[in-house]
Amino acid sequence: MPRTQETVLEIDLNALKHNFEYLKSRISTHTKFLVVVKAYGYGSDAKEIAEYLQNLEVNYFAVAYTNEGVALRDAGITKPILVLHPQPINYRTLIERCLEPSLYNFNSFNTFLEVALEEKQQNYPIHIKFNTGLNRLGFNEADIEMIHDELESTSSVRVKSIFSHLAASEDLNEKEFTNNQIEAFQTISKTFINTFGYKPMLHLCNTSGVLNYPEAHLDMVRSGIGIYGFGNSEKENKNLIPVATLKSVISQIHTIEKGQTVGYNRAFKSDSKIRTATIPIGHADGIGRQYGNGKGFVTINGKPAYIVGNVCMDMIMVNVTNIDCQEGDEVILFGKQPNAPEFAKTANTISYEIITAISQRVKRLIIK
Repeated sequence: MPRTQETVLEIDLNALKHNFEYLKSRISTHTKFLVVVKAYGYGSDAKEIAEYLQNLEVNYFAVAYTNEGVALRDAGITKPILVLHPQPINYRTLIERCLEPSLYNFNSFNTFLEVALEEKQQNYPIHIKFNTGLNRLGFNEADIEMIHDELESTSSVRVKSIFSHLAASEDLNEKEFTNNQIEAFQTISKTFINTFGYKPMLHLCNTSGVLNYPEAHLDMVRSGIGIYGFGNSEKENKNLIPVATLKSVISQIHTIEKGQTVGYNRAFKSDSKIRTATIPIGHADGIGRQYGNGKGFVTINGKPAYIVGNVCMDMIMVNVTNIDCQEGDEVILFGKQPNAPEFAKTANTISYEIITAISQRVKRLIIK
């Protein structure tokens, strides 16, 4: 790779393929695989990710909102796309672009039925979400009979799948809770099948469910964070490769004398003579102020350089006193080593937050 000359987010499609193949090896051949590409592909590049995976054995994609699905359709993605949290105002657009809604309460359900009827749809695929313990979105088992009664009088839609979401599948200390969720979904599934007289596709497992609960893989699994290289455990992280590497460059090096301050609000005051390097990345790019004042660090020539003072909108300053470096040298914030969880941990947060926060003004560099 050429030397980095600006702030870039490298997207390694070879790593993406490795992660997909590893996760797919953990499920049976009859189980379908859905890849979650919401939030701009977990901060990478949803269009590039989906385009690449569409040519592999991916069965479904999922996004959070309708406009994310529209962007994928505009990019030429033809695989089925599940919209996990569509808003009723976008239902007509959703139908126009052949996106499939998750319906989770009677407000979303009845409104979609009305729109599907007005749009003269026949057997339009819908997905019914049930709440089994996450308590975020979803119908309850007691709602199944009413759902059936509503659908019995229309041919506008047909239930393609029912699903739920595990709340703590990555935490083996919560195994009892997760097993209760699995049992609850099995009960819901039986009631639904008996009531409707046919079996829709069943899916429950997220990435950690894929890795920790093989008995719950059912007809399809859904993977988000795992596809991007994180297995939610030290053991599984070794089997996956981070897809994204955030890099930048040293713009300027300063010598800071004892007693001088660095950055806004004079948040750092030097108690000795030090050297600092200024890096062109800041909280407008996704590196929040919580990483400042010695919490976060970057890597320069293999050594950690901790952030000095407050994170600025477009820049950070780091301590390079004990690092042999010069202006123009490459800087790594996170990637394969150190990885995003390690970077995020310095500010007591998680990899999901740091990778999805990377601004779209940061140039994406696709490695094919």
